[in-house]
Amino acid sequence: MKLFSIFGNPVAHSRSPLMHNSVFKNLNYKACYTRTHLEDGKKLKETFFSLGLSGANVTVPHKEDAYNACDEVRGFAKKVGVVNTLINENGKLIGYNTDADGFMYAIEVFGKTQNVLILGAGGTAKALASRFMQDGIKVTILNRSEGRLAYFKELGCEYSTWDGYKTSKYDLIVNTTSAGLKDEELPAPKKIIEDILANTSHVADVIYGKITPFLQLANENNITFKDGSDMLLGQGVLANELFTNGELELEDIQKYMQRSFEL
Repeated sequence: MKLFSIFGNPVAHSRSPLMHNSVFKNLNYKACYTRTHLEDGKKLKETFFSLGLSGANVTVPHKEDAYNACDEVRGFAKKVGVVNTLINENGKLIGYNTDADGFMYAIEVFGKTQNVLILGAGGTAKALASRFMQDGIKVTILNRSEGRLAYFKELGCEYSTWDGYKTSKYDLIVNTTSAGLKDEELPAPKKIIEDILANTSHVADVIYGKITPFLQLANENNITFKDGSDMLLGQGVLANELFTNGELELEDIQKYMQRSFEL
């Protein structure tokens, strides 16, 4: 039986085991998926192989450490330097990124998007910004400080710190920070968030399974919003296809993974 896991900190809230085990059980695929709480991302590779894993997903805050841990990185992950899916290929750690395409799947319901503001500048922000730019969508990054903005400057994004924030109109605001995951914090000062919400049509948060303070404010302002559930589903389907090496039909994976959200 193959063993898979998700690495993160925190990770107890993760729905990934439910999602992937639903696929494995219903399609009689001999595999099991669990959670691994990992505090030090530098120990990811060591832990992966000590557990005898065939593959894994990686969530905050270890996606950039996952990239560095890989023996080889393929596809979109190679472009952005961010890995959320790991495969054990003959003793080598191979990295992929399914986050970005999963997110594009999630926001299809919003219609045409031309101008996006991303809150945060971590691994998920890098993946989404690169994917948006690939589709010709204008991207602006808003982060607490300048520390992590160099990547986005090189990518060709607009960017700003909280101190330099100026009002502008956006089709979509995306929170990629962990604000609201374990606390009741907003991803930026309330004054900025209120201004942002007054100038957008749609809002998305990569956090799932709860209405974050950010989404609550969007709801109070009658703004259409999504939590991260559809993004989670989209990236999970693509990750499972990699885990099972194409042995399962994509439509079947999606069917049973979607069913897990009813549990």
